[in-house]
Amino acid sequence: MVKKALCVGINDYPYEGSDLNGCVNDAKGWAGLLVEHYGFAQDDVKLLLDADATKANIMAHLETMVTKAKPGDVLVFTNASHGTYVADTSGDEEKYDEALCPYDIPDNLIVDDELRELFGKLAEGVRLTVISDSCFSGTVTRAAVSEIIPGLTTPDDRRVRFLSPALMGRAVLQNPWKATPKARTKYPESSMKDVLLSGCTDKEYSNDALINGAYHGAMSYYALETIREADYDITLQQLVTRLNYLLAENGYNQHPQLEGKAANKKSRIFAG
Repeated sequence: MVKKALCVGINDYPYEGSDLNGCVNDAKGWAGLLVEHYGFAQDDVKLLLDADATKANIMAHLETMVTKAKPGDVLVFTNASHGTYVADTSGDEEKYDEALCPYDIPDNLIVDDELRELFGKLAEGVRLTVISDSCFSGTVTRAAVSEIIPGLTTPDDRRVRFLSPALMGRAVLQNPWKATPKARTKYPESSMKDVLLSGCTDKEYSNDALINGAYHGAMSYYALETIREADYDITLQQLVTRLNYLLAENGYNQHPQLEGKAANKKSRIFAG
């Protein structure tokens, strides 16, 4: 059995005021956890941070992991960065594609279709866990989408992991509260070969925050804490249940979600 992981963390972005603070810490935290407690060899856990986390680098590493994996292998992809959306306003109802923001935006977004198509190539029996601590919806403030401030800062030093498409010269949704992600119907959970833990619902935002003296994504921080407290033996379903409790208890209005086949949701995290 082979265990491989890609951990991405991007704090540094080209737009004024758009930098984040906790993404690199998140990536290092997940990588350290895998090596120290889940049997991943150091050389088999790739860290891509800031300028190294281009779309080409991210997709190349994912492509290699996915295409070389054999039944019984365990793969992990963690991403801590800004998210955004690509609007599709051609129909009566507004829809959008979710997208990750690599270092080399605006021309190189990683749209969810690209990841879904790649993960669909996984051989049967390969276990892929995806952890995404970003947000993709334009509902992150009460302002119009075109007025969203990148890296919105709140009084308690939290920042939003979302970049408005307007900053990148892209179309915006006129009513993001009513818009829906196309992947919801295009890729039903029953068809997913991976299992996805995301930091919030599609109408919420993921927080980048100062917690106990250091910056982290709130979801990643409490996920790592929960896994440690469970002595590294916890199912994904148990983890997301605990995360929703802890985030609410600590004043974060975000609700982590778990997507995938029912059996995968009930599996122990990072287990073969």
